[in-house]
Amino acid sequence: MQLVFTGRVIEWRGPAPYYFVPVPGQESADIGEVARMATYGWGVIPVEARIGEVTFTTSLFPKDGGYLLPLKNAVRGPEGLDAGDEVRVELTVRF
Repeated sequence: MQLVFTGRVIEWRGPAPYYFVPVPGQESADIGEVARMATYGWGVIPVEARIGEVTFTTSLFPKDGGYLLPLKNAVRGPEGLDAGDEVRVELTVRF
C-alpha cells in the first residue's frame, strides 16, 4: 500500500523530545484496514517513508485512532525540519 500526504511536524516532549508527522484521517483509516496484515505487534505498522531526499524505514505508532510517523534526527537534520514545518510524505506500508 502506497500513500502520499502532507502533514505538519509535531514535537512530543517526554523524557526526551520526539518528532512525528501525524498521518491524516483518511490515510490512517486506509492503513487501519490492512493493519492486521502488516503489524508485528503492539499495533505498530512497518513502513518505508520518503521526505524530500531522505528515504527511511520505521514503524507508525498508533495514537487516538490514527497513526504517527516518527522522525529521527537522521531524517530531520538533512531536511532541516523542525516542529511546525509542513512536509510531503510518501509512505509504503511493508507487509
